[in-house]
Amino acid sequence: MNSRTHTHQAPKIWHQISDYAAYGLLGMPLAMSALPVYVQVPAYYTTQLGLTLASTGWVLFLARLFDTFQDPLLGYWIDRLHSSSHGLQNWLMIAALGLAVAFAGLWLPPVATTYLALWLAVMLILTYTAHSMLNIAYLSWGAKLQHSEPHKSGVLLGAAAWREGAGLVGVIIASIAPSIIMLKPRPQIAWAMGWYSLSFSVLLMIAMFTLLRLSPKWQSSSGSHSKLRHNWSAIKANQAFRKLLLPYFFNAVSVAIPATLVIFFIHDRLQAASKTALFLASYFIAATIGLPVWVGLAKKIGVAPSWGIGMVLAILAFSSTAWLGAGDSNKYMIVCIVAGLALGADLALPPVLLAQVIGLNETAASYYGVWTLLGKLALALSGLGLPILAYFGYQPGLAGSAALTLAYAIVPCVCKGMALILLVRSYSSYRKAAS
Repeated sequence: MNSRTHTHQAPKIWHQISDYAAYGLLGMPLAMSALPVYVQVPAYYTTQLGLTLASTGWVLFLARLFDTFQDPLLGYWIDRLHSSSHGLQNWLMIAALGLAVAFAGLWLPPVATTYLALWLAVMLILTYTAHSMLNIAYLSWGAKLQHSEPHKSGVLLGAAAWREGAGLVGVIIASIAPSIIMLKPRPQIAWAMGWYSLSFSVLLMIAMFTLLRLSPKWQSSSGSHSKLRHNWSAIKANQAFRKLLLPYFFNAVSVAIPATLVIFFIHDRLQAASKTALFLASYFIAATIGLPVWVGLAKKIGVAPSWGIGMVLAILAFSSTAWLGAGDSNKYMIVCIVAGLALGADLALPPVLLAQVIGLNETAASYYGVWTLLGKLALALSGLGLPILAYFGYQPGLAGSAALTLAYAIVPCVCKGMALILLVRSYSSYRKAAS
């Protein structure tokens, strides 16, 4: 390559990086209001605000179940909107405002214990709905970037890497901050949560401005005005997509269960409450470090095989926690790092695999509506783990619970193993769709 060619390519590369960064920034506040909420809220409401374990679990389940079935309809509405930049912008701004308000409401409940479960249910539903409105549009926006350049897999992986990288930074912040805040004296917690919620709102608005003004524009498709029945017919006819749903669902369950139980496991099984923030930070930092490794591996051997390797790594890491107990903090730190590396594959690769099976003129948001429905159903089912644990005698503060260990260490590995088997059996369909 001569110097002139290199000179011409350098600005193009930097322009592409800036485009990906502008698109990816919104991944940070979206991630802060997703998995960390499911990790932190149960412990916050049970240990700090006095809500019972069973009540918290049922609220998580019912609120998530309510939210789950609206996603396909939201996806259809977004597909109807995306040919109008003005309509889409209004949709995104309304959703962002609702998410900021609901996020603050989760951490700053103005009600007594008697109405706490009702308040939590309402705030969770509002948070989930606003998050879905943003996230489905955001993911389908990224999927359409493949049509802006001829080499679609590179574009998809690049956009996904920036989105999930920013998301992991958001997850790290949202995992550490509430954990540190909950260690403060009780009178200081509300004040600190207020500043945390305000910081989230500012970040969300900056990310929205960046997405709408600086990122690559949403690529419209000829299928954007299709009727709902037509959209569903196209989705059902997509064999590769149908075969992707079950492995994605079981994998999502395998991630959701330990996310719901991790703080209880750290506090009561390991008896290391003071190290909660350190464990969570190590887990998500490892995922951040591993993210470019999984993206690079996917470019060499394919998205589905790379995801499968990540599943195997996660099973090896999580299964070892069944033998951990009080005083095993150093061993658990190793588990967090290895499992975090595997998480990078779960975050970056499934959305790319989905984008590759969506046809050129098909409506991406409708696909992502079904996709997020399954992810939320997995989170809803994981919420049932709390009342089930309560039924078997576990309560926060009870050390050495065998039921907690079984639910945290073994059940997720079984679900991950099922996802891996289904992924391998359907590999030929994904490969054909991506070619």
